[in-house]
Amino acid sequence: MLELLTRLTSGQVSAAAVDVLGGACLGQPAAGIAPGWPLQAIFAPLLGSTATSLHEIWRSSAPCIAGYSEGIAWRRSGGVLYGVCEINEAEFSVGSEYSPLRAASQEAYRRIFRLLAAEGLPYLWRVWNYFADINGESYGLERYRQFNIGRQDAFLEFRRGATGNVPAACAIGLASGPLSIAFIAGEQAAMALENPRQVSAYHYPADYGPRSPTFSRATLACPPGQEILFVSGTASIFGHRTVHAGDAATQCREVLANIEAVVATANLHCRSAAFSLGELSYRVYVRHAADFSKVEEVLLARLGAAAEVVFVQADICRSDLLLEIEATTIHVLVG
Repeated sequence: MLELLTRLTSGQVSAAAVDVLGGACLGQPAAGIAPGWPLQAIFAPLLGSTATSLHEIWRSSAPCIAGYSEGIAWRRSGGVLYGVCEINEAEFSVGSEYSPLRAASQEAYRRIFRLLAAEGLPYLWRVWNYFADINGESYGLERYRQFNIGRQDAFLEFRRGATGNVPAACAIGLASGPLSIAFIAGEQAAMALENPRQVSAYHYPADYGPRSPTFSRATLACPPGQEILFVSGTASIFGHRTVHAGDAATQCREVLANIEAVVATANLHCRSAAFSLGELSYRVYVRHAADFSKVEEVLLARLGAAAEVVFVQADICRSDLLLEIEATTIHVLVG
């Protein structure tokens, strides 16, 4: 059985824990000994928190096996694996026919797919992608679009396809740092879910770049005895267009409408009790710190004060998007 622990401070996390599959640290680098599990470091300011850093931890009730493969730190527990891959773009600045980010993205996913094949866990359920200057332009193309090409190249190279049954994901911009990719994979395929209010990202028109993004709006994964709903990074997009440009509060309401639509789709397929917005654990990326209070007010009114929400200042994949929200929850199957 898997458990997701969120909003933990450094003092609440034991570096010696043997039951941790992996996790993420948001905010400032934590002092002290590095943990023994795969840890994605998301160095971005926390908003609305007195803590300098917060952790999200995936814990397993079964023993974890650790490994390291081609720069990927990973742990697996039974049929589930969590891994973190970091690649410095500078390694690809010479000798590649592509931009360094495109080449690094393709190579990162190649390594992930080789690891999953070696471990017999072929199915990607959820991926978290972070890299610097996501809206910047180089080599004649926005960096997010460069990343999309490299990611899709790897999917196609490994005959995974780039539409339909693809993982839930996010792609977020940080001020600096390497290309950082964390992922959860399993031995059983997750169900990819789409949003009836939006065009599937992998069917976006060419206005958004030479290659469409390779992710689903959500996935429903079913490790033994559980259902895990992974809601991808979700923004103020209706159809395929950004809506409510310049208005963070209204964009937030649009995001919640999109998440609600995805949750409703998940409830058509789940075998457990119906999922609800109030039970989800949220990670909220806000582009401008000045918009934090507006976004928080909307979320409090809709989700209530008890909702698990972490706010991070970071850039979004389109320059006119002011925030993005992702979410996760776990249900236990009964009977």
